[in-house]
Amino acid sequence: MKASKDNKVYTITEAEKAAYLDRGYAVMLDDGTVEVPASATVPEAEYRRLAAENASLKAKLRKAQAEKDAELRKAQAEKDGK
Repeated sequence: MKASKDNKVYTITEAEKAAYLDRGYAVMLDDGTVEVPASATVPEAEYRRLAAENASLKAKLRKAQAEKDAELRKAQAEKDGK
C-alpha cells in the first residue's frame, strides 16, 4: 500500500498504516481504495466525486489524443502517397 501527502509517496506496510494516517497521510490500499486521515480537508464524498471526474476526463483525453494521432497518420499516409 502507499501513503501520500504533499507530493510525497511512500510504500508502507499494514503495521505502519495507522501511524501514517495519524500524521495526515492518505493511504491507498492495494485494492485501490483510499483511506483519508480524520484531519482531511476534503470530505470523502467530494474526493470520490473528483476522482471519478478525473478518471472520466483522462479517458476523454486519451480518446481525443487517439483521434488526433489517427488524423496525423492519415495525413502522413496521404502525403506519402503523392
